[in-house]
Amino acid sequence: MTNSFKISKIFILLSTSDSLLILSAVSFWISIKRSKSSIFQNLYTFPLYQYSFVYIKRFWKNLNVLLIYWITMSFIKLLLPLSKSKKRNLNKLKKYLEINDFKEVKKLLKLGKIGIAFSSLKISDKIIKDESFPVINLALEEKDLTNKITVWNDVVEQQVREKKYKEFSVDAEKKIRYFIAPHIVGLEEVKEAAMLQLFAKDKVHLLLLGDPSTGKTDVLRSVNEFAPISSFGLGSGISAAGLTAAIKGKEVIRGLLPLADKGICCVDELNLMKLRDRGSLLNAMEKGFITYDKGNKHKKFDARINLLATANPKGDRFVGKTPSTWLKQIPFDPALLSRFHIVFFIRRPGHKEFINIAKKIVSERNKNLEINDSLFIRDYIEFSQLIDVAFNEKLKKQIVDFAAKLKKDEKKFLVEISPRIIVGIMRFAKASARLELRNLVEQKDLDRVFNLLEKSLYKKNK
Repeated sequence: MTNSFKISKIFILLSTSDSLLILSAVSFWISIKRSKSSIFQNLYTFPLYQYSFVYIKRFWKNLNVLLIYWITMSFIKLLLPLSKSKKRNLNKLKKYLEINDFKEVKKLLKLGKIGIAFSSLKISDKIIKDESFPVINLALEEKDLTNKITVWNDVVEQQVREKKYKEFSVDAEKKIRYFIAPHIVGLEEVKEAAMLQLFAKDKVHLLLLGDPSTGKTDVLRSVNEFAPISSFGLGSGISAAGLTAAIKGKEVIRGLLPLADKGICCVDELNLMKLRDRGSLLNAMEKGFITYDKGNKHKKFDARINLLATANPKGDRFVGKTPSTWLKQIPFDPALLSRFHIVFFIRRPGHKEFINIAKKIVSERNKNLEINDSLFIRDYIEFSQLIDVAFNEKLKKQIVDFAAKLKKDEKKFLVEISPRIIVGIMRFAKASARLELRNLVEQKDLDRVFNLLEKSLYKKNK
């Protein structure tokens, strides 16, 4: 076997553009070690070095050699089979990608330009069992290739997420409600209504009116955490500019309402908001926008909000035992109160209720939610907004009958039974279906909403 043939074989085995330089360095070092003469006298005495020196000289003179070499090695790599581990990882990626994308990934993997690793959603078993999925990594930085890999990885992760969303939807109602104000014992109907508000596409407004230190604010904070779009503020600390907008030169600072556009605006202690500032709030609740008029500047901002608010009664807590007594303690005029689709009246627990709450507190396990679990729920809610829910025509008569029943008992309630209540029933029922990723309202959705309304209206009147 000639030296030329041996060296050619070495070139193919090394299969890198640096192989010639490596061979030259090694052969030059060997020639020095083995020779007692000077370096220059032995420059051509070692055949391997002599060949590599001549090859490199010709290589730099003619760049076509480099091109031919690169094409040859790429062709050889494409012909060689993948290792078992690479083939196994590649097959796990196959079900997520289109056939043409998969072929391109396979080609890039053979050329050594990418690798395949594994990742997961990093969610805990409190939510759902996690699952690993393949992720494509870039071996060498290439801008065009980076963009492609980003798209492929996004496609894979989104499919994994959608699979997990479907699995989670089976127990979504129980698990999400469990983590709304998790350290507050009781208020189950309030938590359920707040949960449904998270899944409402059409505007629904919810008011928690009651005694202080009953957990109302905790419900607001949980909703603010889970809502994909939300804002949170205190009624006592919100100015007109903080509620709407402020303009300083060319800079526009959006307030609480436009920040929550297409989301949930959470206002704690709404009763402490100044009367002159409530006009913008009413406009956002009813029309879905607010205006800024100051000097020669006139602007309109979208504020298509779902309002979740808390408030304390006049005198800070409800006193008395009859609806007529409580009615005098409501801190709002009928115009604002009538904008809400559901109003919960919340009293501090009595002695027996307090003892039961204390027992539950000491017996319950840890309810803290990991950050990735919280983000998963938020993403699940955002995904649900893509679903358009239809209303089953057969169920509409039940709504009419239920509304007639409520209207008959209207004098027993602290709120008026208006057409807005009927609209709220339909919107909350659709939210209930969306909670479970369904596109049609079912009987159980209607039963859930009827129960919430009855609890909010009748509970304190029994």
